[in-house]
Amino acid sequence: MTAQVEKNNFVNRSKLWQIGFFALNNTATNLYMFAMMFISYYATGIAGVAVVVISAILTGARIFDGVTDPIIGYVIDKTNTKFGKFRPFMILGNIILLISVLLMFNVTHLVPESYRLPFIIAIYIVHIVGYTFQTACTRAAQTVLTNDPKQRPVFSAFDAAYNTILFVGGQYYVASYLVPKHGGFTQGFFTEFNTVAMITSAIFTVLAVIALWEKDRTEYFGFAQKTVKTSFRDYWPVIKRNRPLQMLVVAAATDKLAGQVLRQPVVPVMFFGILIGDYALSGTVSMITIIPTLIITFIGVGIARNKGLKKTFVGGTWGALLSFTLLLVFFLVIDDPTAISLSNLGAATIIFLILYTLGYSFMGLTGNLVIPMIADTSDYETHITGRYVPGMIATIFSFVDKIISSLASTIVGLMLAMIGFKTVFPEVDTPLTTGLFVLALFFHIGIPMLGWIASLIAMKFYKLDDQYMAQIQAEISEVKEMLVEKNQISVEPSTGTEAK
Repeated sequence: MTAQVEKNNFVNRSKLWQIGFFALNNTATNLYMFAMMFISYYATGIAGVAVVVISAILTGARIFDGVTDPIIGYVIDKTNTKFGKFRPFMILGNIILLISVLLMFNVTHLVPESYRLPFIIAIYIVHIVGYTFQTACTRAAQTVLTNDPKQRPVFSAFDAAYNTILFVGGQYYVASYLVPKHGGFTQGFFTEFNTVAMITSAIFTVLAVIALWEKDRTEYFGFAQKTVKTSFRDYWPVIKRNRPLQMLVVAAATDKLAGQVLRQPVVPVMFFGILIGDYALSGTVSMITIIPTLIITFIGVGIARNKGLKKTFVGGTWGALLSFTLLLVFFLVIDDPTAISLSNLGAATIIFLILYTLGYSFMGLTGNLVIPMIADTSDYETHITGRYVPGMIATIFSFVDKIISSLASTIVGLMLAMIGFKTVFPEVDTPLTTGLFVLALFFHIGIPMLGWIASLIAMKFYKLDDQYMAQIQAEISEVKEMLVEKNQISVEPSTGTEAK
């Protein structure tokens, strides 16, 4: 079946640099996501907002973020300008993100105290709209980037490399450089950190727009349709009939919830700073995981190109689950977690590094396979209905994903409040108690394990394996060939793709 796909006239492939540069669009928005992870420390430490209040705001904002997704997806599917379907939203979204972060982290603490909370909420709402504009394009534009089942996983290799460098290098940058330099999460910390994030994100967005320039055209939109007649009433039928989308949402959203919990700034403070006793170790250990994560990801992408995205995702999930199961057992039996130290490379340190690195490496692989899998569910929708609605598919996914993952800050905030941290978060010099010990392990190890178990169950009902995707692409191509014969579309000889 794969050979059949490769022979037809409608295989759409991109150059390697186009895939690599377009993947930077996801990195551009992840830079802002990483920056916003520290909003709790700014709000509580500088703006004077209570822990439980800011946690509730973050949860509400995340839910609102999910609600805006279907609206923006609807607009994307209706859009077809001379600048393309996706590029205008990428540029506009990044501009909104830049302005909102500038205002939120530099003006909020200057606003009169009684107006600070409404100000944060208002700016956060604007920020969410910009974030959704740009992130929706990362998922939806996969369908125009390439439809080759063997090339689509290549996006994951670039995305994994960029995200590994961002989140691992970013944690090292924060823990080992910025926090010591500025003496904690001060205004100077936020000014320098956000300036770097905004400039870098803008550069990445420009490169992503350049990469998509050739592909963001009508001839790459499904069956050569300029726009598809859709309404908000169409969302529920799509969700109801697209079982692969349902299962992917469950698998990815539970993993995303775990990832969001891990990226709450207080979680590494508790796990490394209080439990292990060395917060700077979080950055160093994260740096150590970069090479193994990239190696496992590149191997996984190679497997996905031959065995399909589903099999690779399931295998990576099992690898992560087994590694963290052993890591949890390790922490329950070890006498002194503070024995874990790079200055003391004993058995405890070596075991910790191996299990921690393996778990995070497999986690990186599975997380970066999700975006091309969304494109598969979009092609499945086109296959069974003939409708090209990548914006709808992408934002249905992100809507449910964000609603579930929005619970991260609330889970962390409420559970910390239950053990006494109602007004401030634990700091690196907070004494270790039984409650902090349990929550540090639950946040850092237990929640990810629950997410992976949910993913494995969901994948049992996800049918888009390599053979089925090859069949889908072949049958979509057959329809296009029939349209050519009926003179409804024409084919460009130079590229072999359908033209307007």
